[in-house]
Amino acid sequence: MRIEHDLSRFKQIVRGKIRQNLRKYVTHSEMIGRKGRDLVSIPIPQLDVPHFRYGKNGSGGVGQGDGEEGSTLGPGESSSGTGQAGSDPGAHILEVEVTLEELAAILGDELELPRIQPKGKANIEQVKDRYTSIRRSGPESLRHFKRTYMEALRRQISSNTYVPERPRIVPIREDKRYRAWSEVDLPVANAVVIYMMDVSGSMTDDQKDVVRTAAFWLDTWLHSQYNGVETRYIIHDAAAKEVDENTFYHTRESGGTRISSAYKVCAELIERDFPATDWNIYCFQFSDGDNWGEDNERSLELLRDKILPQVNLFCYGQVESPYGSGEYIRSLEQGFEESMEKLIVAEIENKEAVYGCLKQFLGTGV
Repeated sequence: MRIEHDLSRFKQIVRGKIRQNLRKYVTHSEMIGRKGRDLVSIPIPQLDVPHFRYGKNGSGGVGQGDGEEGSTLGPGESSSGTGQAGSDPGAHILEVEVTLEELAAILGDELELPRIQPKGKANIEQVKDRYTSIRRSGPESLRHFKRTYMEALRRQISSNTYVPERPRIVPIREDKRYRAWSEVDLPVANAVVIYMMDVSGSMTDDQKDVVRTAAFWLDTWLHSQYNGVETRYIIHDAAAKEVDENTFYHTRESGGTRISSAYKVCAELIERDFPATDWNIYCFQFSDGDNWGEDNERSLELLRDKILPQVNLFCYGQVESPYGSGEYIRSLEQGFEESMEKLIVAEIENKEAVYGCLKQFLGTGV
């Protein structure tokens, strides 16, 4: 139908606009507040929706009636340049709803991200019922109303009982069609994402906003790659603990920093709830790089012996802070100089750097 073609064309235009402005959307956190029920609202600039504009009756048309040189052509205008506030609309901003799956596809295309090859239970198949065909009998709860209507309409037209002036369609028993299911095998791939963040006094709200923006896009991509994803959150200063999402982003402590405390909680969480034989494990740590000097060796030891052997990927993002020393990323690079297969590090100076950070973190395809 024409309307379906127009809708498809509109969606293509919207996707094109999102692609053009993807870097802007990645570096701004305004979209995160609009997420819900697997949809996200995106403001699309300069995309005007066709609509009627009405003039004033009896005002005539351009070029009609008497006039003198210098006369204005529209009502409400003044040659002196003064007047009351205008009422005309300004630039149009249209909010469109895009599924997170579509958003992930656009992100993957634009960043040229490889598809992830899951491990763990990725090769185990689960039986699931899918409604894939139509049959002539079945329970009324599975009746396919559109197919039933079309069958009734086809029958009435062929028997010359259809009256266009009085289009009344009454299905009979032979017209009814029902959805039918079949069993299909679906691969099961479980993943867990563990976020760790320094919430000591040197981490400000600006740094946490950068972390929240990066986590939104990391979640969007990983959810598109796995059938089931669980998310866990760990905060730390000199001590660490597992918390919920709201606490993760809104806690600020005044103590010092021991990164090893977060690694210890993370290792215990993996061992207790997410065995590596069954789960695809992703760890994302964010800090300003200010760690108690004597704790670096303990932190690297825990990361090397307890965490890296269990995970698909461990990513460290160092957000720039006016208070942090920023030295921890150097310790990681020096401590794992010859074995960086599972460890990715990135410096995130500001929100604009999130775009490149995503490419670094997700570009390995593991």
